[in-house]
Amino acid sequence: MEAIINSTILVFISEMGDKTQLLALVLAARFKKPIPILLGIFIATLANHFLASYVGVFITQYFSPTMLRLILATTFIGFGLWILIPDKDEGLNENYKWGAFVTTLIAFFMAEMGDKTQLATVALGARYASTTAVTFGTTLGMLLANAPVVFFGKWFTDRIPMKWVHRIASVLFIGFGIACAFV
Repeated sequence: MEAIINSTILVFISEMGDKTQLLALVLAARFKKPIPILLGIFIATLANHFLASYVGVFITQYFSPTMLRLILATTFIGFGLWILIPDKDEGLNENYKWGAFVTTLIAFFMAEMGDKTQLATVALGARYASTTAVTFGTTLGMLLANAPVVFFGKWFTDRIPMKWVHRIASVLFIGFGIACAFV
């Protein structure tokens, strides 16, 4: 249960202002079909994060527990610092020739490759050694962060200062990294 809760919270917070959240906003504005967009986000995230958490669980067999703790602590602290650099809308305003579901599925899967939430999922998989729990938690966190954007994106972007969201997420990641170092 701890893996699910921590995975959900970390991905939810780190997704705020992330490029995939910007992508969700663009797709929602373009297609105005929230259900197919959310379904595309769900399936793309499930596939991407399953692979990422599996890699995390797999690498645990190659490091001692002490070394793994230090690597994970450093990784989460690094994510905490990285999250302070907000993503920009880079090439997200392209024309889409497929429908809302297929476009979202492909775009989200590709946008998550090498993204901080995918890398955090690898680290969470290594931390908890549970592909299923981490995948469930990170996918839930992604949906919780993106569903409001798909439905109410314009309203949120006018009212929530992303600078503060990034700072809170940074503190959460750094705190989790420090906890990994000592637990």
